Amino acid sequence: MSWEQFQVLAANGIMWVAFACFIIVALRNGISLIQLLIAAWVFVTRVRPSEGARDLWHRYADLALPITVIAPAFNEELSIVQSTKALLALEYPEHEVIVVNDGSSDSTLDVLIEAFGMEETQRTQIAALQVTEVYRTFHSRRYPNLLVVDKENGRKADAANAGIGFARTPLVCIIDADSIIEPDGLLRAAEPFMYDDGRLVAVGGAIRIANGCTIRGGSLQKIGIADTMVPRFQVVEYLRAFLMNRVANAHMNTLMLISGAFGLFRRSTLVEMGGYRHDTVGEDLELVVRMHRHMRDQKRDYRIDFVPDIVCWTEAPAELDGLDNQRARWQQGALETLQRHRGMILNPRYGRIGLLAMPQIVLEDIFGPPAELLGYLVLPAAALLGLLDPMMAVAFFFVSVVFGCVLSLGTLALEEQQLRRTPSAKDLLRLGAAAVIENFGYRQINILYRLAGFGRYFRNDTSWAAVPRVGLGKS
Repeated sequence: MSWEQFQVLAANGIMWVAFACFIIVALRNGISLIQLLIAAWVFVTRVRPSEGARDLWHRYADLALPITVIAPAFNEELSIVQSTKALLALEYPEHEVIVVNDGSSDSTLDVLIEAFGMEETQRTQIAALQVTEVYRTFHSRRYPNLLVVDKENGRKADAANAGIGFARTPLVCIIDADSIIEPDGLLRAAEPFMYDDGRLVAVGGAIRIANGCTIRGGSLQKIGIADTMVPRFQVVEYLRAFLMNRVANAHMNTLMLISGAFGLFRRSTLVEMGGYRHDTVGEDLELVVRMHRHMRDQKRDYRIDFVPDIVCWTEAPAELDGLDNQRARWQQGALETLQRHRGMILNPRYGRIGLLAMPQIVLEDIFGPPAELLGYLVLPAAALLGLLDPMMAVAFFFVSVVFGCVLSLGTLALEEQQLRRTPSAKDLLRLGAAAVIENFGYRQINILYRLAGFGRYFRNDTSWAAVPRVGLGKS
């Protein structure tokens, strides 16, 4: 091959790479725009105005199914008492709280025993879904609806499975230890089950970032916005994820993810499925994908729903240090789930899940990150070298960065119009600025973090790096 032929071949290759990157990014953002429009339509036509807890209680107290709230805890001695008190104080007709001490190396168990007057009891598991050993169970003398399970360390999925096995109620709520459920959050999340015809198996709820909020005694006192930019960027990300993506997907019956920070499930379905898997770092995504597969393999009619009202607040990484581990782990979990359930992709047997939802995950988690990064690098370089029309590089900038700003601002406008949980006009402007600024640096850094998740996946890295926290109400 001559040098001239090599140059022509290289130029053609660069052009095809540039074209592929442009198409993938444009397709991904086009889907996001459709989701934003669907979400807006759902809010305008389907979602009732927010009701207070008293109204919900009056309407549904006699229909509310008992719920068990399961809170896995590992080394939470500083906050576990306040968190547990907040769970016990939730406004719900009948609920039990199961705190699972997942082999903590600090005094988590001791402070629970002292604070709540715990005494050892013999509670039998309905189903032993965990793979580690359960040491003891404790029942509170002061709070009859509190159970503490002490077990060998096995990470959150195993701890959640242990709690599911001890639950006696039709519904179970799985939460993160660093999450705060709103006082009427259980009522709002359980509302779809109250008029269900038997098909509903799971409900997710909107999650918001607690950084910058005032939190006392394990409960949210005042909504606020963090002073630093990284948590603000994540507020915008969460708005896109919950108010755009999940509202639209739930409406289309293609919801594939219920956040690990808060999820409400029919206990019998979880037991049928064997609970969470222990061999993945993305157990929340894998569970819902497997739930779809399980129900469709059995040819059972079912629904997975989503409540767009805020039901839970969670602490986000306050700095980039810690965000990298979180995002790499999310990416790795998505790849593990796609590999494990690859037979569902484009498989007509799984209906819209196989033909629409699974390909969307492939687009977002396999092709999306490398295509966007290559687009940032290849298109400007090709335009400068004269291999590509400069207008194509400009068009890529528009569909990736400018279009990203439009989507974020559109979601922020939707939140303000329908939920109005941003405390002030000043805070709304601060979030609006974050929605624009995130596209110039933060978004690209996140792509690098996600690509690191590819490396973790191919190395089969099962380590779990803890995300640094500053504590709820301190950021």
